[in-house]
Amino acid sequence: MADVEWLNLKAHDLRRLARADAIAVVPVGSVEQHGPHLPVQTDTRLAHETSCRAARRVIAGGGQAVVLPTVWLGLSDHHVDFGGTLTADYETFHAVLAAVVRSVTALGFRRVLFNNGHGGNIDALKVSTQRLARETAAVVVATTYPMEAVEEFGEILEDQDFIQHADEAETSMMLALVPDLVDAGDLASCEGAAISGPLSSAKGYRWRPFSAMTANGVRGNPTRASAEKGERLLDAAAAGLARLMLAAETWAPIEDRRLAETGGVPLRD
Repeated sequence: MADVEWLNLKAHDLRRLARADAIAVVPVGSVEQHGPHLPVQTDTRLAHETSCRAARRVIAGGGQAVVLPTVWLGLSDHHVDFGGTLTADYETFHAVLAAVVRSVTALGFRRVLFNNGHGGNIDALKVSTQRLARETAAVVVATTYPMEAVEEFGEILEDQDFIQHADEAETSMMLALVPDLVDAGDLASCEGAAISGPLSSAKGYRWRPFSAMTANGVRGNPTRASAEKGERLLDAAAAGLARLMLAAETWAPIEDRRLAETGGVPLRD
């Protein structure tokens, strides 16, 4: 199968992909603490891997896709207290994303997917995607890869319903990919406070650092992790991403539903 990674291709290969209306997939991750047992590359590595697996599925399904280098600098200020973390402010984060989109659209790409692997980037990506929709001719879509496989993740995981942080899910996927970088000798001591209760409430929002949520930088239980489970999670995420990428409605033009006029004044040119 053809190589899906932008960095491995020649310029003429990329021009050809642009003319073929390929989807430009931009993995977005972070460099931040992941407890005592996982490397700080975890979110970046998983965003890259799920992007590549999804792109291969798209190609197998008759589409075209290419995976750009991963944007590794995310919004990770809430992890700084535990060390090992590199973080950006929102304007810097958006500026990098916008520069990438400008570059790929200059080459001729008209479909861009941000595939995010870090929870702290979710809200910022929504705002950036909204801004870019007004600034570029490309269709720009953002997702966070586990969100495309919520049911599948729930069926695979044993001690939790969904992905948390340095937990059963992320530890399993890293064991499948880079086992030598996972300190699996004493996972029981790495268990952290699990996320419980609703993710949102009507009580208002207050930002809190991760040090106010967990003693060791972990949310969830990594003791159930296994490489076999990690492969299943990665494949489920890739399948979900591929469904999103192949769906016509993902890239369909937005319908303008305004009347010709309202209040006697024209709305359309």
